[in-house]
This record gives sequence, structure tokens and C-alpha cells, in this order.
Amino acid sequence: MERAKLLNAIIENAIDGIITIDEHGLIEHINPSALELFGYKSEELVGKNVSVLMPPPDKERHDSYIANYRHTGKRHIIGIGREVTGQRKDGSVFPFRLGVSEVKFSDRRIFTGFVHDLSRQKEDELKIKSYTEELEAKIKERTQDLIRSINELETAKEHVSALFEKEKELNQLKTRFVSMASHEFRTPLSSIQLSASLIDKYSSKQDVASVEKHTSKIKNAINNLTTILNDFLSLEKLEAGKVEANANWFDMISFAEEIVEEMQLISKQNQLIVYEHTGTTASVCLDHNLLKNCIINLISNAIKYSGENTMIQFNSIVKEKELTIEIKDNGIGIPEMDRNNLFEPFFRAHNTGDIPGTGLGLNIVKRYVGLMNGTVSCQTEQNKGTTFTLHFNF
Repeated sequence: MERAKLLNAIIENAIDGIITIDEHGLIEHINPSALELFGYKSEELVGKNVSVLMPPPDKERHDSYIANYRHTGKRHIIGIGREVTGQRKDGSVFPFRLGVSEVKFSDRRIFTGFVHDLSRQKEDELKIKSYTEELEAKIKERTQDLIRSINELETAKEHVSALFEKEKELNQLKTRFVSMASHEFRTPLSSIQLSASLIDKYSSKQDVASVEKHTSKIKNAINNLTTILNDFLSLEKLEAGKVEANANWFDMISFAEEIVEEMQLISKQNQLIVYEHTGTTASVCLDHNLLKNCIINLISNAIKYSGENTMIQFNSIVKEKELTIEIKDNGIGIPEMDRNNLFEPFFRAHNTGDIPGTGLGLNIVKRYVGLMNGTVSCQTEQNKGTTFTLHFNF
């Protein structure tokens, strides 16, 4: 008897709800916690089917669950705790954890349900979920801001790096220019000054041969200075964007022969410039003046960097609106270490020695060829000659 009272006291004062039903699903007992949770009084529920505490569709299915268990013994919820939804008297629903146990008592079967309200837990879970989503959104936003900042920093870094490289390149150009100008201007000017002084000396002695010799040196020095100034002028026009390609049709053979005749006059002793054309036609459509400047520049280099008694090969090939020009010499060639910088302004190969030059010619050639949408390439081997190839589509 005392044990029965103790058990009843425990049930009546339990924090969780406790509901007892018979094998037909009718409520036999419900403790105060369960009554408060569902919003009913004891007399409103005792004797009623427990499905009254369930929302659809569990309300309609509950009796079939019990009947199925009685006939098959297959458990659906008995002995297995799980989350379900309950319905209060006012129609509102709430989540709770339900544990059902089976007890055989006085030759009959009863079921006891233990109800633990999950409303607060679910609210906390929703809050945590909301906070998590909000935090994830903020993290995503901050991450995007960080990515933008990183991209901006990378862009700024690249910009600064480009500026630094440009400044470095400009400094190198300035150094090359100062070195070139101090040497290339001083040498012909010194030659002019010395030759002019000697002319005064020889003219008083009426030494015509010596006067002619030094007059020739003065002319050569002036030609060198003129070449330097022309290179500077061409570079200035290119930098200012004043040079444009104006294509027109002309005969390649007569055009090339005129250049060969002109260049042969300034060639070294016994240097021979040989021109050869390949193709069923000689008509090309390019900028006559720019192409002439390129070819003269390349042949001048071939003359300058080749010795006496050598041959310079000048070839033109025309086929299907394509023009290929080759200038080949047997001169000093270009060292391997200098080939990557060959077309940079004011750059001169290390093996040029005292041979005069501005280091602008090949840069101008490349830029003129580019204006005509062509390409320029070089094949060379030190002390075995150099071949420059120009290729155009017209």
C-alpha cells in the first residue's frame, strides 16, 4: 500500500507528462504535468481516446497502430522514443518527445506514455539556426568584402609592379641613351674636329690627297650624325603616334632594285649585294615608305657588321598575297645572351665594339613592321652571319 502511494506521488509530481491508456487507446490516467501541457482537466480526458491529443494525420491512424500491434506484435512506437507532435485543447500544436512502454497488469495490457515538452528546445534550435544563418550570411558578406579587398590589393600590386617595371625600363633606356649618345656623338665630332684641323695644315702645303682623305672622313662623320638624328626623329614620331601605314600597290622587283643600287654605293670594298625575287607576280600592297625604311635599315646593318669581300643576300618571295623578305649576311652575328633584347631601343650587342650605331634601328624596324601587321624574326649564329625575315599578308 505504501509503495502504491509512493508510486502515485512520483507520477503526480513528475515534471514530464505521464499518460496511461488501455489496449483500445482509452485514457485511464493522466498526471498534472500532462494536463497542463495539453490544457485539459482530468475529467475531460479520462475515458477518451488518446487520439484526442494528436493532430491529423496521427489522430486518424492511432487506433490502427494499436490494432496492428495487437494482431501482429510488430512495434511501431512502443519501446522506441521519438519526436512527435501533440495538439492542445485550443488547437495549437507543439513538439514533444514520446516514450511508450507496455505493462501487463491484472491479466490485461496497458501502455504508458512519457511526454517531454520540446517547445523550448525547438525554439532554441530555431534561434540557433537563425543565428547560424545570419552568421553565415555575415561571414559570406565579409568573405566577399575580403575577396574584393584582396583583388583590389592584387590589382594595385600589379599596377605598382607595372609602374616599377616601366620606371626600371625607362632608367635602363636613359642609361643606354646616355652611353650611346656620349659615344656616338663624341666620336664623329672628334673626327670632324681633327680632320678640319688637318685640312688647314695640308691645305697650306697644297697636299690635295690628304685634304680629300680628311674631307671624306668629315663626310662620313656627318653621315653618321645624320643617321643618328634620323633614328631619333623616327623614334619620336613613333612614340607620338604620328606614324601610320598607308598601303598602295607597287612592283617589288623595281622597288628592291632601286634600294640595292642605293645601298651598293655605301657598301664596303668588294661587298656585293645580291637581289633575287621568287614568285609569279611582283605586285604587293604595303606602305612603300615604311617597307623601304625597314629594308634599308637591315641592309645597312648587314653592311656595317660584315667585312670586306663579303656577299649580302636580299630575297623577296611573293605568293597568294603574302610577301616574305630575307636579308642575309655573313657578318659577326649576335651573341646568344643578347638575342632576347635585340629589338629593345638603345640596345646594342656586346660584340659590336667600336662599330657606330644608335641601337634604335631594329626597334624601329619591328614597330614599322607591326604597323603593317607583319612579323619580323631573326636567325643568327655568332661569327657565322645573321638572317632577318619579314613576313606580310596584304
